[in-house]
Amino acid sequence: MIFVIMIVFGILSYAVSARLKNKFKKYSQIPLTKNLSGAEVAKLMLADHGIHDVEVICVPGKLTDHYNPANKSVNLSPEVYNGRNAAAAAVASHECGHAVQHATAYSMLEFRSAMVPVQNASAKILNVIMMVMLFGGFFLFSAFPIKMVLLVIIGAYGVMTLFSFVTLPVEFDASKRALAWIDERGIVNSQEHDMAKDALKWAAMTYVVVALGSLVTLLYYVSMFLGGRD
Repeated sequence: MIFVIMIVFGILSYAVSARLKNKFKKYSQIPLTKNLSGAEVAKLMLADHGIHDVEVICVPGKLTDHYNPANKSVNLSPEVYNGRNAAAAAVASHECGHAVQHATAYSMLEFRSAMVPVQNASAKILNVIMMVMLFGGFFLFSAFPIKMVLLVIIGAYGVMTLFSFVTLPVEFDASKRALAWIDERGIVNSQEHDMAKDALKWAAMTYVVVALGSLVTLLYYVSMFLGGRD
């Protein structure tokens, strides 16, 4: 059953990712009326919010855009950094939305950042358990009671599920800030606004799929544990 869950959400994740790439490709072919690059949009948004200690840099890859709170940098892929279209403006302003969250001590971002070490540890624990179960499950369950193993898995998945759901408001809020700013600043017209909104919606859907997949997996292991108690 766990492999069925993984396959179903793997397919769903692939479908959403493919949809996002298609949307980004489509909107990248339509020039922005203001003719601003993603990098110029990012720098302008940071300046408008009084943020002068965040660097905007270009990083290799596709859709590798992210904000790094550790070194205060908005990292944009070449297509976004150099792109002069609604998709690039949307992604660049979204990542700057995270920088604004950081600068204003947005509570959900701070909570998510505090969870990172625990989430990383939980992921490592799960990787070890899954590897042992795959190649030596007999020895694992011979050394430890199955209920104990299930409790550890549930605890780790609980942390990862909480982390994935905390990520959702952080991402939605960054998009909300981005769309509001590009409208107020006149970066986009009404048609370009709709394209930017659609691109960010599908980007957010990738996080929704991850959260739902994590929740379903957690519930599966909880049901196993409760069933074992009977």
